[in-house]
Amino acid sequence: MSTTGRGTPTREGGLDIVRRGLALSPEVREGLGLTLTLAVLSTIGGTAVPIVVQRAVDSGLGDGGRIDVGALVQGLLAALAAILLTAVVAYVMRVRLFVASERGLTTLRVRAFRHVHDLSMLTQNAERRGVLVSRVTSDIDQVSLFLQFTGIMLVLSGGQIVVATIVMAFYSWQLTIVVLAAFVPLVVSLRWFAGRLSRAYDTVRRSVGEMLAVIAEPVVGASVVRAHAIEARTQQRVDGGIDANLSANVRAQKLVAVTFASAGLSGGLAIAGAVGVGVWLGVGGRLSVGTVIAFAFLVGLVVGPVQNATQVLTEAQNAIASWRRVIDLLDTPAEVVDPADPVPLPDGVLGADFEHVTFAYPDGPPVLQDVDVRIAPRQRVAVVGETGSGKTTFAKLLTRLMDPRDGAVLLGGTDLRDVAFADLRRHVLMVPQEGFLFDATLRENLRYGREDAGESDLLDVVHRLGLDDWLASLPAGLDTEVGQRGESLSAGERQLVALLRSALADPELLVLDEATSAVDPHTELRTTRALERLLDGRTSVTIAHRLTTAENADRVLVFDAGRLVEDGTHAELVALGGTYTRLHASWVAQSQMDQGARMET
Repeated sequence: MSTTGRGTPTREGGLDIVRRGLALSPEVREGLGLTLTLAVLSTIGGTAVPIVVQRAVDSGLGDGGRIDVGALVQGLLAALAAILLTAVVAYVMRVRLFVASERGLTTLRVRAFRHVHDLSMLTQNAERRGVLVSRVTSDIDQVSLFLQFTGIMLVLSGGQIVVATIVMAFYSWQLTIVVLAAFVPLVVSLRWFAGRLSRAYDTVRRSVGEMLAVIAEPVVGASVVRAHAIEARTQQRVDGGIDANLSANVRAQKLVAVTFASAGLSGGLAIAGAVGVGVWLGVGGRLSVGTVIAFAFLVGLVVGPVQNATQVLTEAQNAIASWRRVIDLLDTPAEVVDPADPVPLPDGVLGADFEHVTFAYPDGPPVLQDVDVRIAPRQRVAVVGETGSGKTTFAKLLTRLMDPRDGAVLLGGTDLRDVAFADLRRHVLMVPQEGFLFDATLRENLRYGREDAGESDLLDVVHRLGLDDWLASLPAGLDTEVGQRGESLSAGERQLVALLRSALADPELLVLDEATSAVDPHTELRTTRALERLLDGRTSVTIAHRLTTAENADRVLVFDAGRLVEDGTHAELVALGGTYTRLHASWVAQSQMDQGARMET
């Protein structure tokens, strides 16, 4: 079972999660048989010392008799050789496991990151960004830690227990039974502990995601936090997330402490039982002194790995919880998917059609209802309406960030659901209200519009949009560092970069979220001029926050409560005396008030 968004995480069993996780990272399994064999071989050296001790004691050292020094030296050299050989084997095994796990988890990380971008904007907006980031980063890091370190411990401990048990059985099956019986209660109880630990670490991993989310938000929005003097309130939220993570970890570690103590108790019983029964058998003449001493060494080779196994169990549950969250992400369906048999879009400037389109968000009422409209090629369309009227949803459907519940959106006569994403992005581009910039140079940010753009292409597009003077004003021209999220540039300058990027991409249809709605008057003039040149000869749909955009458009679409209520030119709609007339009168009055306030200051 899997869920989406904020639902309950997948509750498949631990082994099922491991199988699915390994299936998603096939590189981990490549050559795994040889790696496991090497791991078992690397534990053999540990049994060499008890064997040498047993032979030395039983050959005369124990009762002060004469011993064969040559044979003892040969035994010691053989033990040393076995230890060195197993050390080399252990090195090869670890390198193989490190390389395989890193390759496999790289594949998983890339797949998870790609899937995040395949999810619809609706699904992404339903999940906090920090939570999504934690699944691609810290959760996969936790799996990596398990595979590379705890996983090695598991294999080595298991191999050491098997080898030591075989040698113990060779010396005395009676003592072997005593030792194994001491661990029976621990083994039986581990199943119960495993279930409790699994649930505890599910909570831990969720708390990590929530903690990252509450920490990331005020870091990104630091200016807002300072502007509104809400540092104390923000710190309380961050402290709450950190405290929740602390509480979850403490609850989990209490269980870990119980399992580790139980392993220590079982180990103590095993040693006491082996020594006690061994002495009793030795007094009866059924065991030699050397065998009893060697057995004590061998029990130690079992007790240590068993205690390590409890730590392995802990880390395994932590890793499984992380694996579960990554798999849960990958199981989240991408509602907007590439078609199996895509239809290519026709060449040339394209028009768009909405054929009786209805859209509703999950568990909500329709936000667009039976929208039926055709946008002609090269037509400039302004979309207006009050907040919540459906105009933004209209734009997202046109760029296929979402699919309609009913009806169809067509571009050049082709249903968008039949168009490959790569093809669609070449023909249609959405320019957001605030252009997002990456922490790189202006040159690198512009090339997000067209990766292969050369120096001449970049300078040409700057010239075509009339922005030569702006580029010349930058300290390093195209090599100017824009900073994180473009913080080195003003809001208006970031919008200019978005327009330049769009011009480089050269789409047939542009969808804009009012590119000049939040800039200063000087930059607005420059942006308006650049936008006018960018739109020349293209089809455009602009979400108009200010009605000067509607006044200059070829056509105005007016939305109200999810319905297209008016459609015409600015002059026609003002004369109509309907919704647009009311919106326009309100906007004119507000503009006059703002102008008066500016004149007073």
